[in-house]
Amino acid sequence: MNVGITCYPTYGGSGIVATELGLELAIRGHQVHFITYSNPIRLDPGTPRIYYHEVEVSTYPLFQYPPYCLALASRMAEVSEAYDLDVMHVHYAIPHSISAMLAQQMVAARRRLPFITTLHGTDITLVGVDRSYFPITKFSIEQSNGITSISDYLRDETVKVFGIANEISVIKNFVNCELYHPDNEKKAAANYALAGEKLLIHLSNFRPVKRVLDCIRILAEVRKHVPAHLLMVGDGPDRGPAEYLARELKIDRHISFLGKQNHVERLIPLAHVLLMPSELESFGLAALEAMACGVVPVATRVGGVPELITDGEDGYLEAPGDIAALAARVVTLLTDEDLQYRMAKTGRWNAAERYCPEKIIPKYERCYQDVVNAS
Repeated sequence: MNVGITCYPTYGGSGIVATELGLELAIRGHQVHFITYSNPIRLDPGTPRIYYHEVEVSTYPLFQYPPYCLALASRMAEVSEAYDLDVMHVHYAIPHSISAMLAQQMVAARRRLPFITTLHGTDITLVGVDRSYFPITKFSIEQSNGITSISDYLRDETVKVFGIANEISVIKNFVNCELYHPDNEKKAAANYALAGEKLLIHLSNFRPVKRVLDCIRILAEVRKHVPAHLLMVGDGPDRGPAEYLARELKIDRHISFLGKQNHVERLIPLAHVLLMPSELESFGLAALEAMACGVVPVATRVGGVPELITDGEDGYLEAPGDIAALAARVVTLLTDEDLQYRMAKTGRWNAAERYCPEKIIPKYERCYQDVVNAS
């Protein structure tokens, strides 16, 4: 099939999932066309059957805010006709689903262009419930030819908050377990933990919902019991406050702020524990990637995370903001090698068995086929 994909190309879960999906679809023989304002962060445009179409937004003195939504719709329509797209797949409802709906109407006289909206989380739980966006979010979701969500939690929230009557298919995130795999020797960890400390890692876009400062506080508690070094991967509004707190707690030399990284699959396996102390996660992609790498996640019992992590088996779950409990779980893992090994093995097995591309990508292919064949 010829599939158009639109996502936010930045360092965030929805963009990462969309990019990885496009790459997997291309491997399976589909033609994939990314339509967005910049090249997605993990996308190699040289990959066979992958095409990138940039959305250019003109500036004009009359516009206080450049109309990206309209420029995106125009580009979607152009690409759909030029490359005979079978389906558009938009990730994150705002504004992508409304742009897809406009593109669908623009080409309706000449061809049918069904579109699928995949809901990822804050487009529903944060942005979508804002009074300014609620009506258009609800309308664009209802106008979608197909709707998917990344967890049962998010599907239920969408139905509850927006009163969506359309069917919402749950297709959970996936991880390439050939790319994300354990590194039992962890030799490269010495590049960061110069004194041989155990490594912790956190990956996010450093927004307030990720509770990045809690990672700093957790490390401070952990270091009272066991030597540890923390890798902070990503960037965003809370990076500065996190760096300040690290200096204030006098643990800044035990933290490496690495910024945005294109190859997190090389960093995650170096760690023993992943920290994910979020206020809310609709799925928890970073935890899945960690599990595939044999790194045990210590996370919060929120949103869709309990659908991924089984507390005490392949990770630990505690309440958001409970620094003492989260730190205690980390200390337990760092001081009990047998326990850490067992949980890491269980997490790797679950990731490979339940969340590998071979289990998830066919679900998207069936979804595409369903909307294309619908009258």
